[in-house]
Amino acid sequence: MNTTTITIKGQVTVPKHIREALGLMPGMQVGFTLNDAGDVVLRAPTRQPDVSTDRFEAARGRADVKWRTQDLMKLLRAD
Repeated sequence: MNTTTITIKGQVTVPKHIREALGLMPGMQVGFTLNDAGDVVLRAPTRQPDVSTDRFEAARGRADVKWRTQDLMKLLRAD
């Protein structure tokens, strides 16, 4: 059994081998339940969120404003 310390904010670190076994990634939500024996059960999410490692790649193609290069340059240069 692994042990960890609860922070003043009530946070704990999930051991790496458990995170890996459950496929937990930063930003994912997990569930906690208490079973009849009084044990805490950590439940991984049933679906994986769309986690992108590159914030620019995640935003690529989502703009709904179509700029022409010369109009954008004019705006940026304040000509």
